[in-house]
Parts: sequence; C-alpha cells; structure tokens
Amino acid sequence: MSITITSDLLKVKIVTDDEVNAAVDVFMKDATVSLFRFASGHTLDLAASVKAYEPARAAVADPDRTEKFRRGMVRTAILLGPTEAP
Repeated sequence: MSITITSDLLKVKIVTDDEVNAAVDVFMKDATVSLFRFASGHTLDLAASVKAYEPARAAVADPDRTEKFRRGMVRTAILLGPTEAP
C-alpha cells in the first residue's frame, strides 16, 4: 500500500480539481468524515487531514473566519493530506 499526498496526485492528474473541491464540500458538511474516495480509488481521511494541519483546524473552529477562508484552509489541508492507493 503506497501513501502519497493529494497534491502530488493532482499534479499528475490522477485526482482532479473537481474531486478536491468535492472533498472540501464533504468536509464542510460533516467534519467527522474519515473516508473520502477519489475516482482513482485513492482514499483520504478528511477529518485527520484537517486535524493534522493546524491552520485549517484553527480556521474551522473560529466563528470569526469567513466561509471562503475556512474552505481555503480545508482545501490546503486536503492537498497536504496523505492518501492511500487502492
């Protein structure tokens, strides 16, 4: 089982921007989601990725942050998150 960060998969077009945006949408609706599967079969633990990236964790918890800012921080956390190959 190989582990790679999401941004590496995006660079080589294994994962698309639309899929990353969908992952952000899923997390924003339910911050406890632990498994997100990309079309390629790669999986990512959304909750753990956000928890591991302190700026995203802080942004999500801060009610004074805008939705756009929180989404941007969550997206960054997802891009830095470790995926597991199918």
